[in-house]
Amino acid sequence: MTPFIVAIILSAAILHAVWNAIVKTATDRTTTLGLVAFGHVIPGAVMVILLPLPELESLLYVALSTVVHFGYFYMLGRAYQHGDLSVVYPIARGIVPALVGLWAMIFVGEVLPLQAWLGIGLIAVGIQLSSWKALRSGVGLAALGYAVGTGVCISVYSLVDGVGVRLSGNTLSYWAWGAFMHCFVAMFVFVRKRETLPQLPARVWLLGILGGLVSMSAYGLVLYAKNFAPLGAVSALRETSVIFAALIGFVFLREGNWKRRLSAAVLMAVGVGVIGTAV
Repeated sequence: MTPFIVAIILSAAILHAVWNAIVKTATDRTTTLGLVAFGHVIPGAVMVILLPLPELESLLYVALSTVVHFGYFYMLGRAYQHGDLSVVYPIARGIVPALVGLWAMIFVGEVLPLQAWLGIGLIAVGIQLSSWKALRSGVGLAALGYAVGTGVCISVYSLVDGVGVRLSGNTLSYWAWGAFMHCFVAMFVFVRKRETLPQLPARVWLLGILGGLVSMSAYGLVLYAKNFAPLGAVSALRETSVIFAALIGFVFLREGNWKRRLSAAVLMAVGVGVIGTAV
């Protein structure tokens, strides 16, 4: 994997951490997730109008990705109802790299070398270490189930979009349609929250939509990278967003133990290096 592609994916991870920090500081995370989805729809609609259609066979993957994203937002919202973000998030994201690597091997025939799997393992351990104290306090069965369900959804749409973008013939067009289709998630949340939406301060609307723009940008970078690197490796590098989120939490929100989070960051950095030299 070239240094340029590694830099692209790590940039996406930083952006992903930023929008998750926005959701984390929200008082109503379900509504904020709906606004984040709406933040995808606005630029997505403009791009859909201006860009050519992707290859027709890739539109099936856009539709499937939309369904799985709906499940992801549902699972994530339910997980946050039953458990703290510091417990749910590392579980959900920690299982993703291995699952994507497994799905890619089964369905796409991408076989990663042993060294790449070692790097994936180091990143997964680093994710858990970043929130070790919270994880040791225990997690309820409901929170655990929804967190695992969230991780499975992430791994499935990562595979689906990886295959879809390669078939699309136009990464920008595939990205645009995927973003625009978040309209179904936004509409679902807005219908459920229709009584409270008019009372939301303008600041909440702006932060939510900004989070969506950042999230969309992050995933666009990931889609681009999936054209040039194995899906399991891309997913593992993307999940370094967890440590970036932890560092943001420590620096700006005064959360957590800096020694543990620094150790997790070093471990994940080693994992990134191992993957980068393996594929």
